[in-house]
Amino acid sequence: MSAKLLKSTATVGGMTLLSRILGLLRDIVLANVFGAGAGTDAFFVAFKIPNFLRRLFAEGSFSQAFVPILTEVKTRRSPDAVRLLVGDVSGVLGTTLLLVTLVALLGASGLVALFAPGFLADPHKFALTREMLRVTFPYLLLIALTALSGGILNTYGRFAVPAFTPVWLNVCLIAAAWWGSRFFEPHITALAWGVLLAGVVQLAFQLPFLARLGLLTWPRWGWHDPDVKRIMKLMMPAIFGSSVTQINLLLDTIIASFLVSGSVSWLYYSDRLVQFPLGVFGVALSTVILPSLSQKHAEADPEAFSRPLDWALRVVALVGAAATVGLIMVAGPLLSALFEHGRFDQHDVRMSALSLMAFSVGLPGFILVKVLAPGFYARQDTKTPVRIGVYAMVTNMLLNLLFVVPMALAGWQGPHAGLALATSLAACLNAGLLFRALRRDGVYQAQPGWGRFLAQVALAAAVMAAVLWWGLGDLDSWFAMHRLERLARLLLWIPLGGVVYFAVLMAVGVKPRRLLLHGK
Repeated sequence: MSAKLLKSTATVGGMTLLSRILGLLRDIVLANVFGAGAGTDAFFVAFKIPNFLRRLFAEGSFSQAFVPILTEVKTRRSPDAVRLLVGDVSGVLGTTLLLVTLVALLGASGLVALFAPGFLADPHKFALTREMLRVTFPYLLLIALTALSGGILNTYGRFAVPAFTPVWLNVCLIAAAWWGSRFFEPHITALAWGVLLAGVVQLAFQLPFLARLGLLTWPRWGWHDPDVKRIMKLMMPAIFGSSVTQINLLLDTIIASFLVSGSVSWLYYSDRLVQFPLGVFGVALSTVILPSLSQKHAEADPEAFSRPLDWALRVVALVGAAATVGLIMVAGPLLSALFEHGRFDQHDVRMSALSLMAFSVGLPGFILVKVLAPGFYARQDTKTPVRIGVYAMVTNMLLNLLFVVPMALAGWQGPHAGLALATSLAACLNAGLLFRALRRDGVYQAQPGWGRFLAQVALAAAVMAAVLWWGLGDLDSWFAMHRLERLARLLLWIPLGGVVYFAVLMAVGVKPRRLLLHGK
């Protein structure tokens, strides 16, 4: 089972890696062409609103509720029943989000005021955000239908196509920034149209693969279908429970809108770098493990249900420790090498590095939530993650006040980093409570050897940190380098840090290949 999960995870992770590399190139292009200021703040808010709802309705609550029900129907009923369910769900989801989109287009000013109230003090920034939001919001409808298609393909083991699909968003935004911006005034509005085009392309890309499975059916208004009602019932609490991290990040944006111009952009760029390992490993593991857990639950096999969770947690410890320590150590040099060019200056690098280090603290929590939440959703338990999510969100809000307000009032540089740290600590609390609940309910039974394994991982991470600290030097030395020299040094030290990490692991008795293949 571990070998099969590893192969599927590698497939999803590989495709996601390609998408993240293009996403990194996209962010480099945006930073160079547009910098970090009022225009980029406006676009990031206009994109964040539908993107936030996408993660609630598409990657979040919908996928977590839909995949277990679809797996159950696929396992216990006929192919005709699967096609009927797909048609009913697509009709209900599409119609609902079409109405939401129409309301949002009419109430764009209210949405901007709600999600970025600080922009009200700058009429130009507010108006620019509102106009771009009217272009970007229909992306929600398109990407939700794309997520529906992706959930079906994942359930049938076709992981590569949904994992590759996000590549098209990056391609469209890069084209919009490099080529399309010359045709728009202000130039930044080209990015909003790039988002809308990406939604069309992503949905169109998946439909032929859905047709090959014989599941490309016409949408139907299937509100009265019992399975649709079950999905909707599971979605309601899962809308909150599976998206606590996104809600916390949105709260950060609201508060950041009151801070100096550039704060939203600094948080965006640092969050994007944290999303790189989170997407490649966390999302890949979550995508692969949910259908597996749902299958074991449908087969009523509790012992087999626990084994994939233990394997996934060990992979998280193995990879997450290296990614967390590595990001903290290379935060400044990484931002300098990738983004310090054009309109993105040294001050932007320093400010973004503060929030990147703060976000990196929470990387294990972010990944663990992705892995642990399917342990509840596969059993069609959405109430427990919701209750835990409430604790995490309240904690995040309290920490925001504790960290940000004193820093802002005292005039310290970088109060936006307090937002990132609050989000990170809340994610760790969320993950810890999810883990405790799985253990308490007897759903997860830890395999032997965890104490020794964690000590070995901690030692390897500490040695890697020491090597990177010695080799990278201070940030001022990176500012003095030519851009190509910065990139060359980065390409030297990041792989070297990884080599040191795995060499120490093997020296103290950990065999990464055996762990990945067999879970021990």
